[in-house]
Amino acid sequence: MNIEQMIATKKPKVGQVLFIAVDGHGGSGKSTLAELLSKKFDAGIIHTDDFASWENPLNWWSKVVDLVFAPIAAGDRKLSYKRTKWWKDHHPKPAVNEPVTPIMILEGVSSLRKEFRDYISLGIFIDTPEAICLQRGLARDKGMDGKTDDEIIELWDKWRKEELDYVQRDDPKSYADIIIDGTKPFEDQLEHIVS
Repeated sequence: MNIEQMIATKKPKVGQVLFIAVDGHGGSGKSTLAELLSKKFDAGIIHTDDFASWENPLNWWSKVVDLVFAPIAAGDRKLSYKRTKWWKDHHPKPAVNEPVTPIMILEGVSSLRKEFRDYISLGIFIDTPEAICLQRGLARDKGMDGKTDDEIIELWDKWRKEELDYVQRDDPKSYADIIIDGTKPFEDQLEHIVS
């Protein structure tokens, strides 16, 4: 079975929109996979990082329900919401009139959380060793906001504690329909899904 065949077995749960969640640890490859799926299915992407922050790593989920799922369920064809700020010099533009597509992707840590499961039609978990995730994350965030490497590591250590609490509570890997190896090419794995 491939990803197209897997999606064909699923039904939309948010109005007429089928949501795919792409979950995994920070640095696992979620954004890369979400971009690949977005191109393949002409799907819009909602990033959980637009709602989370260093100060609030996990308790932002009700905003996604109120600003994404509820409007789509009510028939809205465009989404607008304010994006959160991660760094002092980070000034993200708000999402304004972002189109709602027949398939949407919710990408980010805790996108398979219990509170979202009534909305998600297909769950993907990217399984990547913690050491690789940390290496990727530190490389991505190096020098951000003028912080030293030690300060970035401290932020990541705090983030990982919250993330591990979430994994312990919600066990997203067990809930996922598809588990992807974050160390191997995604396209090959999506063509040969074992369900």
